[in-house]
Amino acid sequence: MASIFEKLEPVIKRYEEIEASMATPEIATDFEKVQELAKERASLEQLVGISRQHTKLTHDKDDLSSIIQEGSDRELTEMAREEMEGVEAALDQLGQSLRMALIPANPNDERDVIVEIRSGTGGDEASLFASDLYRAYSRYAQIHHWKIDVMDTSPSTLGGFNKIVFEVQGKGAFSRLKFERGVHRVQRVPDTETQGRIHTSTATVAVLPVADEVDIKINAEDLRIDVFHAGGHGGQNVNKVATAIRIVHEPSGLTVVCQDERSQYKNKQKAMAMLRARLYEAEEVRKTAEMSETRRAQVGTAERSEKIRTYNYPQDRITDHRINASFHGMPKIMDGYLDEIIDALTSWEEEQALAEGVAP
Repeated sequence: MASIFEKLEPVIKRYEEIEASMATPEIATDFEKVQELAKERASLEQLVGISRQHTKLTHDKDDLSSIIQEGSDRELTEMAREEMEGVEAALDQLGQSLRMALIPANPNDERDVIVEIRSGTGGDEASLFASDLYRAYSRYAQIHHWKIDVMDTSPSTLGGFNKIVFEVQGKGAFSRLKFERGVHRVQRVPDTETQGRIHTSTATVAVLPVADEVDIKINAEDLRIDVFHAGGHGGQNVNKVATAIRIVHEPSGLTVVCQDERSQYKNKQKAMAMLRARLYEAEEVRKTAEMSETRRAQVGTAERSEKIRTYNYPQDRITDHRINASFHGMPKIMDGYLDEIIDALTSWEEEQALAEGVAP
């Protein structure tokens, strides 16, 4: 156990340096520097607290060991043995807490997200399934008091979606929804099926962390912006005025379209947000490709070709293939109660991170 706690030595040293710096007159009068140091100190406080608790428990264990070894007072020795069990259990738990605290935080976890759902194989049934996924994510956002903002839609003939793109705004949205990226497969009897045969269809989900202008610099000269009349839903007013926006980022070839708003300005704002998110994702994928195979397996490649989950309606079973786990109660899950699945995936991701190199 000592080896993992040795990782805290430079943390403690840095924490003490910050404390000393903030106490000096020249730093104390520099508001921006104080804010910067206070933020860094706050980021270290959990680890410092664990270290101090470990030091206290270690001293307690040494004192109890001395009493047990001496053994001159039988009653006191027995009490020391009982207390030793609690101290050792606390040290084990503290070691686990430290392992968790040492897992590098995903810098995107607190970001808002842009989710893109596209129907895959299966025709109209696939578009209906895409609509079901959108409803599940919308309800999940409502349950967590997050805001949903639809950015682009391509409805299908039966009321589903060939494509729908929407933003989810809320604390920790990416940390929860990032597990949804990939291919979702559904097995069920479609409403249009007269002979009761089970059909298999798919939909793909992309989850992109929202990027600020500070994160991604886009040169105006690299963009080709087209304005055109919106199609699909929206009524006569939408189609009378050219409000739809298509932006092509010529260096990368990425194209985004937004036509759901009646305002050309709002459509352009949303299209730029989509473009920034996709360029940011492309950079994240490039960084991921440079990681070791172990790390890449942990975080996933976010490729849409990866089948992540199967929804078997006749058997009331959802199977997540990454963790080889099944979940039942599909009506409730598809009504937005996804936390059981997401919690299991979060635990799996943490276990992968611990196994990679944080553990002693």
